[in-house]
Amino acid sequence: MSEERLCMSCGKELVGRADKKFCQDQCRSEYYNKKNSESSSYVRKVNQILKKNRKVLERLNNKEKARYNKERLLTEGFNFSYFTNVYKTKEGKVYYYCYEQGFLPLDNDWFLLVVKTGFNS
Repeated sequence: MSEERLCMSCGKELVGRADKKFCQDQCRSEYYNKKNSESSSYVRKVNQILKKNRKVLERLNNKEKARYNKERLLTEGFNFSYFTNVYKTKEGKVYYYCYEQGFLPLDNDWFLLVVKTGFNS
């Protein structure tokens, strides 16, 4: 007697190929979406924060350089814990970037907003 094979998503009996795992495409999609949802959810949340940070910097920096205090950036919804890359100059200054929009911490909770021009990997 052959063992009953069931769809990994809905549990219906499978008919057809011996290596078949799902009864239909919708079940396959639902199964893998559910399986990957936790890690996908985390990535989506981080990307949302990065995009918001970039928008805040872009909106406040309507020139190539601008200065704002920490309180103003926080009020706009900026999250200092999330950025895409860091650039350290020969002089030791450290710029933080959200894509091409960046900031340089200055004294007394002030920040210089900058835009990276060109693309350097």
